[in-house]
Formats: sequence, C-alpha cells, structure tokens
Amino acid sequence: MTDNKNVVLIIGSSPDASRVSEWSLSAFSQVVAVNNAWRICPDWTHCIFPADFPEARQPVPLANQQLITEEGFVPLQNLYGGFVYAGGTMAFTAAYWVLAALKPKVICFIGCDMVYPKAGNTHFYGNGQPDPLREDISLRSLEAKSARFSALAQRDGCQVLNLTSLEASRQVFPKISFEQLTQASDFPDLVFNQGIVDRALSQEVRLGYFVEDGEYWKCVDQFDVAEIDTLDALWLSSLEKCCK
Repeated sequence: MTDNKNVVLIIGSSPDASRVSEWSLSAFSQVVAVNNAWRICPDWTHCIFPADFPEARQPVPLANQQLITEEGFVPLQNLYGGFVYAGGTMAFTAAYWVLAALKPKVICFIGCDMVYPKAGNTHFYGNGQPDPLREDISLRSLEAKSARFSALAQRDGCQVLNLTSLEASRQVFPKISFEQLTQASDFPDLVFNQGIVDRALSQEVRLGYFVEDGEYWKCVDQFDVAEIDTLDALWLSSLEKCCK
C-alpha cells in the first residue's frame, strides 16, 4: 500500500466507525478523531472539536496526542476559502485541517457518510443530533462540498478515500475496504474537469463569502442562497468520473 507515513485516517461518529477497533492502526501515520470519536479509538493522535463541545465529553490527551480547537482549525480552513464554501461540519473541518497541517498523500474517512437511519442508532454511542442535516447556508449540498474537498486535495497531491461499509453516502469519495487499503498500491480516483474547477474557484472569489473568524452563521443575511446553490451545482458538474 501507499507508505503509511503519508496516510491519515479521519474517524466520525456513525455506527460504522466502530469497525476501527478491529483494524491495525499501523496502516496510518495519524488518526484524527472528530468530536466523540476518540472514544472508539484510544490510540488517536489528534482530536478535533468546536468551542461548544462539552468539556465533560472532551478527552484528556496523552503526551503523544493533540487537541485541535478553533484556534487551530479556523486559520487553516480559511486557507481553502473558509467555512461557507468548505461546509460547516466538523468532518469537513477536520479534512481541511488534515490537508493543511499534516500534508498527507492519502486521507481516509470512516464514519463520516452523513447518512442517518430512520430506525436504530444514528451514532456509535446511540442516538445523536444529525448535525449535517441542520438548516445551514454551508450545507445546501453535502455532495458538492465533498466534491470540492476532493478536487482541492488532488490539487495538493492528496487522494481521498472512504472506508465505509455503507452502500449510501453523502460523500462522493471512492469507496474501498480496509483490506484493499492495506494490500493495494493503487486506488480508484475521481476525475475532475479542471476548467470547471477553475470556474468554481473564480466564482467563490467573485462572491466574497469569506468570514475570517469562521462564525459565518452570524452574518447569513450577507449570503445569497441562489448563488450558493449555483456554486454547489458548479462543483458537482466538475466531477466527470465518480468511483463510488
């Protein structure tokens, strides 16, 4: 497989994420737990969460573990256009932080499909709030946000994969199994129309929907929903080949 010094795992909170406990984490150089996901995997290297994440649910890091909060992730997400364009969920925030801070060759997701069953547990710890489904200007199309991330990751020399066992996912990243990750040296990839990617990035500059402190929800009246939807459609149309 790809040199594990360059492979980062991002763990979300869906029930599917519990499979991480069965894996050898030697396949990854770093393991980034989002919010509560540190409880699945005690050997995480980074845990990322927002300011309103309850202190009682925050982990106590060991010497080789690091907590990432707003002071750490807001400036790095801003390098990629900010939260309105990137998507205001911690899964997307973790992804951009990893891309900027750790500079991996491969990013693997598990438990970040943002699909919530109507019956049964929604999260590995039971039932939780389906945060990505809330009314939010930055989450009009989760598929578009994941396409955008993959396109920018490719630009930075990084491939994005999904280790989910679920058939449905709001992420457009290619799906592979953990066994495929550890046994193969080449992985399926998305194909983007670079001309459309450039148009989407130019559109973002034209709109200027950038909020430096990351608190975009405090100024939603400055954003045009129709413009956001047009931009999302542009990002989706840039995806020429999907390997899901």
